Amino acid sequence: MEIETTGIILYTRRYEETVRFYKKIFNLDTLYVKNNLTCLSFGASYLMIELDDDSNLKIKLRSCREKFCLRFNVKNVKESTRLLKKQNIDFEYFEYDWGQLAKFYDPDGNSIGIRSSKEHLLDITKSY
Repeated sequence: MEIETTGIILYTRRYEETVRFYKKIFNLDTLYVKNNLTCLSFGASYLMIELDDDSNLKIKLRSCREKFCLRFNVKNVKESTRLLKKQNIDFEYFEYDWGQLAKFYDPDGNSIGIRSSKEHLLDITKSY
């Protein structure tokens, strides 16, 4: 799997307050804003703050949504899932208007997502 960028996704029920907190306390610059989602510059990575209302997932994973997700952006999500299959890693694959996504868990149960990097880069250039 060839990783192009990485990010951390923070799910929150207090979306506006959380975005203000990270921007004010840590002086993080905004990369882009979408529906109930703000992506902030986070060193060589990004911090994505997303409203935790469960409405943007087609399937709830593990009966509750985690508050944290480690994100890896890759050139080709479908190709990357082949590696997951070879390693016998269970995953869920999604296609949205904003890109492709595969979600799975590490051995300790931490949430991991791989997303198509092309759409992420387009979001950055369109919004700010």
